[in-house]
Amino acid sequence: MTKTYTTKARDIDRQWHLIDVDEQILGRVAAKIAPLLMGKNKPNYAPYLDLGDHVVVVNAEGFRVTGRKETQKMYYRASQMLGHLKEETLGELRERRPGEALRLAVRGMLPANRLRDSRMERFHIYTGSEHPHQGQLSDS
Repeated sequence: MTKTYTTKARDIDRQWHLIDVDEQILGRVAAKIAPLLMGKNKPNYAPYLDLGDHVVVVNAEGFRVTGRKETQKMYYRASQMLGHLKEETLGELRERRPGEALRLAVRGMLPANRLRDSRMERFHIYTGSEHPHQGQLSDS
């Protein structure tokens, strides 16, 4: 009789991935990053455990978008005060905070549950090609 194997917290082996976003399409890059953060690339994936890896993104300001998204895609934020809903286009957000659009795209592709915040903590975004994680990446 075979026994069913269940993944345990001690079986978690986190790796580091480096992704260069320069001249890549925003949604397609986010669709590659989200499964890495969830751990879906591993054979022992379990949806109730946080098995994901660390993802380091460099050149986060260099992504591309198709169509007219640069001027038509809107981002909203609110301060919870009446009349304080702020809206800005993707182009304006990109000028103000270059990596924020990528962070929001990846966050939207993760399941909205208790694990999302801990998964996002392992997502490191850098606007240039320099990053402080060179020691972790040399092993992978």
